[in-house]
Amino acid sequence: MSLGVSLLSVEGLSKSYGGIHAVRSVSFMLQAGEILALIGPNGAGKSTCFDMLNGQNVPDSGRITVMGQETTGRKPREVWRLGVGRTFQITATYPTMTVRENIQVALVSYHRRLFDFWTPMMSIERSEADRLLDLVGMAGYAERPCGELAYGDLKRLELAIAFANQPKLLLMDEPTAGMAPRERVELMRLTARIAREQSIGVLFTEHDMDVVFEHADRILVLNRGSLIAEGSPGEVRANREVQAIYLGEGLLYDADHREGAPA
Repeated sequence: MSLGVSLLSVEGLSKSYGGIHAVRSVSFMLQAGEILALIGPNGAGKSTCFDMLNGQNVPDSGRITVMGQETTGRKPREVWRLGVGRTFQITATYPTMTVRENIQVALVSYHRRLFDFWTPMMSIERSEADRLLDLVGMAGYAERPCGELAYGDLKRLELAIAFANQPKLLLMDEPTAGMAPRERVELMRLTARIAREQSIGVLFTEHDMDVVFEHADRILVLNRGSLIAEGSPGEVRANREVQAIYLGEGLLYDADHREGAPA
């Protein structure tokens, strides 16, 4: 893992809706090759924070810097072109198009070839689409319509599409939502392997604590819009405020027990 290069810097990020503070002066950094989890109870402000990082929401105050460039208030497409990929809680693919074609659409957009009238659309970026499918273990699915895929395979396809813009930063909002336990583990192991091999920084939100504690290098904990804890999985697990507000003593004990810690 290649740490030390700051990909994302967030300083004093805040967002309110009327009198409700969705995010309150949140600050953190993410480095190349690092996997950072953002957790918290429902309504903690995770999705609002993600939307501001991605450009879908404009912060009331604060600053966002991606790879040395300030992106505060920029549109999602501008952020995407800087090398920021994103996956969503609910997959969004074209069900009547093939798996390969879904990736080609993203590649054609990224390489600005939407108006290449001399080349048939679905022959453009075909080899790169196949490379991305191979990267996520779906080389044998290229010709299948997306509408025929199982949900776990759709999630892997979404990950391949997220790599179409050659991201250095990947934002994953509830990446394992709706997946079976085994599929959750496989998807996050795949993501972690690719991220560490290619020095991609990953910021993800997740409710499954098994996924969080197994894969995150560091964990941020939000509660009522404020950052209440930050540190390694062990440090966050031992934090009494986190235990009381979010995780619960029993769940933390179970996580310790799985890792072989003394009871």
